[in-house]
Amino acid sequence: MASNGSKTMRFNGVSGALKIAVLAILLVGLSLSADAAQAAPGAGASGARVYLMRGVLNIFSLGMDQIASRLEQQGVSASVHNHLAWASVADEAAALYKSGRVKTIILVGHSSGATCLPDIVARLDQQGVPVKLAIGLDSVFRTNLTGRVGRYINFYVASGAGTRVEKTSGFRGTLENVDVERVPGVGHLTIDKNELMQQKVIAAIDAAIASGPSPEPAGAPAAAHAPAVAKPPSSSKRAAN
Repeated sequence: MASNGSKTMRFNGVSGALKIAVLAILLVGLSLSADAAQAAPGAGASGARVYLMRGVLNIFSLGMDQIASRLEQQGVSASVHNHLAWASVADEAAALYKSGRVKTIILVGHSSGATCLPDIVARLDQQGVPVKLAIGLDSVFRTNLTGRVGRYINFYVASGAGTRVEKTSGFRGTLENVDVERVPGVGHLTIDKNELMQQKVIAAIDAAIASGPSPEPAGAPAAAHAPAVAKPPSSSKRAAN
């Protein structure tokens, strides 16, 4: 009987472990499905698209979802993604910008989602695509910024896990490092959910959209937003003579 009891205990232990594993798989699957559902390309009437990047495991940055919902209620196209998908997010944004379907690209990230923002900016810059606004919320690793950003705001908690963002010689734009450790109720795990911080983020996004699309980057292909107009043969001949 003792042997049977021991086997039962071992079986129950394995069963419990399997339940935890299944729940973890389901949570990951639901998270990936949610990302895929929100990844449909497009922009609102303003021509702007906001990409919000979550941190580790998709469970500590739910403020990104709250901000996205509030933006959608304003008619601003927004989607939420895990930080591991930063390269595909950059490529999607570049394709939409070059097609003319999106005229203003805005990035927001929390924790590891904030750490990957400079990578997205750099990848877009390599494709000749500017970022109008980027907002990081308590990036957990020291990052260097290069590429084109109209305005980059790095909100961080100096007394906690957050770090400043440093610009390189290849950076073009405005960088603001803002320490928010004195804002009531703000910490690494709450900065994205804090009402005052969400208001600051949305106000910056609204101002960026209201100021109009990003200027066409120097050296960008003429066909990016409008077809090139061929010159008459006679004028080209005169230019050659």
